[in-house]
Amino acid sequence: MTAPRTLSTDQARARLQDLTVIDVRTPAEYASGHLPGALNIPLDRLRHALPDLRHAVDRGDLLMVCASGNRSANACRTLAEQGVPAATLTGGTHAWATAGHDLHRPTARDTRTGWTMERQVRFTAGALVLLGLLLGLLVHPAFQLLSAGVAAGLVLSALTDTCGMAALLSKLPHNRPRPADLATTLAALRRR
Repeated sequence: MTAPRTLSTDQARARLQDLTVIDVRTPAEYASGHLPGALNIPLDRLRHALPDLRHAVDRGDLLMVCASGNRSANACRTLAEQGVPAATLTGGTHAWATAGHDLHRPTARDTRTGWTMERQVRFTAGALVLLGLLLGLLVHPAFQLLSAGVAAGLVLSALTDTCGMAALLSKLPHNRPRPADLATTLAALRRR
């Protein structure tokens, strides 16, 4: 399968008014800062939104966005399999912010802002390493294998550019979209 079309941050910014921007990160990540006008349809809910995304393409181009560009590239491939063309933002919201472009951050009234997935992974990995070391010192040395397992997972994550821990953490309730949130997003997509 061919690589998805990409737009640089400057290309996307120049066309932002003409694009339908879909952020495929978790609701907590989306709430921590997203492109102006972006709608949140988490990657694991993308297939539920296919009919509305097909209609959105009739009105203009789709731009899929995530933190780094990996999940949005996966979203583009999923959509391409269904005959829905979309582009991905090179470097994701990190590149967008690094280029000096504004991210929209809802006020506390709009939504409860949570930790980004990257921050959740760093916290969890660090906590598990510390736990393994402490239990290894205080209880039994075999507990140090927990720390070794986390280290091996981090190395594998870097080599494969995937993150199993993020996949697991995304299943937690605070990272899962509420059905009403997706319904509201799809209604907003239909009104565009």
